[in-house]
Amino acid sequence: MLRTLFPHVYHRYERSCCAQELEAFGTWLMANGYSRENACDHLCRLRCVFERVGQTQANARFSTEQLAALFTFGDAPVWRAALYSATRRAYQRFLVSRGRLDEIATPRGPHASCLNKYGQFLHEVRGFAPATSAQHLSTVSDFLVRALHLPHPLTALTSTHIERYLEARGREVTRQTLQHIVAHLRAFLRYGFERELIPERLDTIDMPRTYRGELPPRALAWPLVLKLLRSIDRASKAGWRDYTILHLMAHYGLRPSEIVTLELDSVDFEAETLRVAQSKTNSMLVLPVMQPTLHILRSYLCHGRPASSHKEVFLRVRRPAGALKHTAVADIFEKRARQGGLPPGRYSAYSLRHAFAMRLLERNVGIKAIGDLLGHRSLESTCVYLRLDVRALRTVALPVPRYTGV
Repeated sequence: MLRTLFPHVYHRYERSCCAQELEAFGTWLMANGYSRENACDHLCRLRCVFERVGQTQANARFSTEQLAALFTFGDAPVWRAALYSATRRAYQRFLVSRGRLDEIATPRGPHASCLNKYGQFLHEVRGFAPATSAQHLSTVSDFLVRALHLPHPLTALTSTHIERYLEARGREVTRQTLQHIVAHLRAFLRYGFERELIPERLDTIDMPRTYRGELPPRALAWPLVLKLLRSIDRASKAGWRDYTILHLMAHYGLRPSEIVTLELDSVDFEAETLRVAQSKTNSMLVLPVMQPTLHILRSYLCHGRPASSHKEVFLRVRRPAGALKHTAVADIFEKRARQGGLPPGRYSAYSLRHAFAMRLLERNVGIKAIGDLLGHRSLESTCVYLRLDVRALRTVALPVPRYTGV
């Protein structure tokens, strides 16, 4: 692969101390849809990184911390740091595909030894995934740093430390996030007591209460939906893709997870239908599609979708070529909402789904029909949207009692 990518200077790469790694990385880049120019740039930067540190071991394992340190240039200008950061991300994906990346960061600080053992416990005994273990370790590490001031040991931990920490965190995060923090602390404190690291049992912490439907869905008013769609410039591939995604969410109530699983054969232009695989309910939903939507889909496939062998409808615009993740749909909404002048932080991608349901309610569509279109299994899920129909609520509201005086 090195001779193919660098026909005139391949000997520089084959004589490098990391030639075997460069060959494997180059093969992976081309197999994953990177252009030849992108692959050459990434290989050139990776060679510079490895030769700077004298890396010679082939098939070596890396942690995320080691990888970050490897690509850190303290005196590099901003533009150069950005390029090397892009190479680091590509190389990290390569390492993950080869099973050579340790995603759990190595804890540091005065309690590093305890955290290392706890991380092993979570992985080997509890069977947690690396990402889940990393979340637990992040919470516990933050707790120990903020609750226990040096040089206090772990044995000095008391319920007062826990109360003060949770009180401080409660001012910083939502109750839903605080639930996760409490769960992480409970598990760690139970582990510490069972291994006699903590002298008394401290894991009996009250869990913050949250209630389903305690807040109404945040639906975008339909004029704001139209304003958002009109604000998207379709002169670029990204503009066509983002416009089509948000159009489908607003006019058909699709979830982000359903958007990214749409495939080319999901759209039947002759029958004018759209087949949606619903992972949440493990069912297939067939929706009728209007002519304007079919026209938008055709235009996107002609002008916005990159040429690719991938079967998904919506792909990444940048390299490597591939399907979007559902988190990317949320990022697309936030970006376009910010550019369209929507209030920041007030709405999310699901606001388009809620706007779709609200629009049907205003047109007197029955709850059962709305639930079928949204892919709900129970009417309870659909009835949440009834709380958005303010005019209907006013008709059933009880009169406010008046004070007549005594």
